[in-house]
Amino acid sequence: MKKQIIKVYLIFITLIIPLAINAETSLGPVTSKDVVYQILTDRFYDGDTSNNIPSGSPSQIFDGTGSDLKLYQGGDFKGITNKISYLKNMGITAVWISAPYANRDEQIIDYQPDGSQMIWSSYHGYHASNYYRTNPHFGGMKDFQDMVTALHSNGIKVIIDFVSNHTSRWQNPTNNNSAEHGRLYEPDRDANNQFSFDVNGDPIDLNSDGSSDNLIADPNGTVNPGWFHSKGDRGSDSSRFGFRYRDLGSLADFTHELPEVIEYLEDAATFWKAKGIDGYRHDATLHMNPAFAKGLRDAIDSAPGGALTHFGEFFIGKPDPKYGEYESFPDRTSINNLDFEFFRTVTNVFGSGSEDMNSLANFYQYTENDYNYQNQTVTFIDNHDVPRFLRINSDQRSLDVAIATAMASRGIPNIYYGTEQYVNGHDASENGGRVFLQADKTFDETTRAFKIIKKMSSLRQQNDALAYGLTSILYSTPDVLVMSRKFYDKEVIIAINRSPYNSYTVPNLATSLPTGSYNDNLDGELGGATNNVFVSNSIRYISSFNLAQQEVNVWSYNADLGSDPKIGDMVSISGHQGNEVTIYGTGLDGSIQVNFDATQATIISNNYNEIQVTVPSVNAGKRNVSVTKGTTSSNNFEFEVLSDNQNQMIFHVQANTSVGQKIYVVGSIPELGNWNPASALDAFHNPDPINWNKWFLPVSVPKGKTFDYKYIMKDDQGNVVWEGGNNRSATSSSTDSGVVDLPEEYFQ
Repeated sequence: MKKQIIKVYLIFITLIIPLAINAETSLGPVTSKDVVYQILTDRFYDGDTSNNIPSGSPSQIFDGTGSDLKLYQGGDFKGITNKISYLKNMGITAVWISAPYANRDEQIIDYQPDGSQMIWSSYHGYHASNYYRTNPHFGGMKDFQDMVTALHSNGIKVIIDFVSNHTSRWQNPTNNNSAEHGRLYEPDRDANNQFSFDVNGDPIDLNSDGSSDNLIADPNGTVNPGWFHSKGDRGSDSSRFGFRYRDLGSLADFTHELPEVIEYLEDAATFWKAKGIDGYRHDATLHMNPAFAKGLRDAIDSAPGGALTHFGEFFIGKPDPKYGEYESFPDRTSINNLDFEFFRTVTNVFGSGSEDMNSLANFYQYTENDYNYQNQTVTFIDNHDVPRFLRINSDQRSLDVAIATAMASRGIPNIYYGTEQYVNGHDASENGGRVFLQADKTFDETTRAFKIIKKMSSLRQQNDALAYGLTSILYSTPDVLVMSRKFYDKEVIIAINRSPYNSYTVPNLATSLPTGSYNDNLDGELGGATNNVFVSNSIRYISSFNLAQQEVNVWSYNADLGSDPKIGDMVSISGHQGNEVTIYGTGLDGSIQVNFDATQATIISNNYNEIQVTVPSVNAGKRNVSVTKGTTSSNNFEFEVLSDNQNQMIFHVQANTSVGQKIYVVGSIPELGNWNPASALDAFHNPDPINWNKWFLPVSVPKGKTFDYKYIMKDDQGNVVWEGGNNRSATSSSTDSGVVDLPEEYFQ
């Protein structure tokens, strides 16, 4: 009788927990007005020593001194909470933290050629093992929720790292690819098939088997091995198929074309949305099936709470043959990019010196053309996957100049933890840069880098030119760049001399700024000074000025844009009927009307700077969103209206192509380009060198939709060959995570 009472009690807890642990709500999407601070949770600050070696965790994977960076160091959720004042004083308005859920928790052994062993841990969060409980090294769910609540109370948004590409290493490449891990677990389920949690939101051992973890997929075993592609490590395979279907570093690669996997990962992602987070950084998007990525983003934003911020790690070099895929990824998935092109350029210009300031000027110009949503890219100088800047160039002043440049550039600036303290890492590897900040540095609020970030964050909040403005190059030489960021009459001028050796005189520069004096918004931190705008022959000029070595000037004109509506940005950039999205800009208060083309949307709320609306019932495809107040209408913002919830269809075709030709599919729905070959952005795969004429591609399509389609051949010059015969027809799955795998067809 006692055991039965306990079971009833536990089930009752499970039913009421969502009300207790899901109370926190999102502050709203992270936007280009924000400044993000990336924290490797384990490497920031130890706020609770009791979770350094959690119950059941081997002590061998904990260090705590900051010496062995392959092991856990002790940073946790409470550590972030304890340092909120430090973050707030720096002007940080959003944090990007490590994946908060459970990871493989055991020694990871790399066998060395000399017979020794190298021991690693999963401190970084990229070895997912259970999406429904927290990483015990970081704390429990209550600690996570308390952290989110405290950050939100201080106006700081929360982005989590979300890893949906893989679990952990399933084969050990240092031991003849022997079976290792890769397993995925979930909590116990109750009689209603719901996960069971205690009052703090942590999983409970409902079935009394000694563990709250249940194995649901194992790439090396008999439990759902098909959840993983299991095609081996990518190695030197640089094809799109290699990146998307083979393993990244022997990590067990999810089968993103399997309905059960899709549903599980979408549910896991929305589980964390319900905790009140504000955005997702999607790991390894280069390695993901874009159709899955688009559906995942759609599932998250369609869940209660509206659209959030999404950006992903599409890792590229410079130059890189994958650049075309990289710059089009946001258009294909509505997940924006971590701006690796920005990182490569800034590192080359201010770090190694392999590019000059003319290259930086060129970068701003070509990416403004290539990126459709350039103000939503997330820019960075260094992060956890690349060497610290100071390992490339040890001059702190060069880093200061790079920080000021990044903070003034288009996009959402991201500061890697410790950059403001001039961390240079233990060595030039990415792991060597992942120092334990508590052991490596003090949390000094007087460094020049800290003050630059603070001042530029304040300016970004005040002057919308930095958040929404277009970039114009006013002057550039190999060492000097003067650029303008402008949103209507709001404008910020940035003048930069990267040289540590030479000073330069900049001539009078034509400008649209009003006449008058302009103070340096960095208050002279990088040598800047006041300058003037004068008129000559009816043309306004910025007075000629001298730029000393490594000097940066930031001059701001924060015009009053009045009451007329102006759109600066919109989150998300796609959605279907009923989705909640947010429009940002100025003059958005009062009695207004929001239209998607000519169709009026329902307004949820609005103020001077933002509007929340629901996507109306309107034909799918690219639609111009505008705001009307009285007789005045705003500028347009392009938004992709989806036909419905997105699922997948896998196309297969045999086609004999010539050198340079690739296979695409186009069709009668917007997701297939509305018959426009130029809108067919993702080419089919043909991974089999023997059956080289067999092609396939998973495509994101609306659920329960019948549509027509045809295959085309297209080369790099855009020449198109259409197949003959009648249009083909197919019907997509009626379920949100469904997949229709079409039989193989023949190019007619």
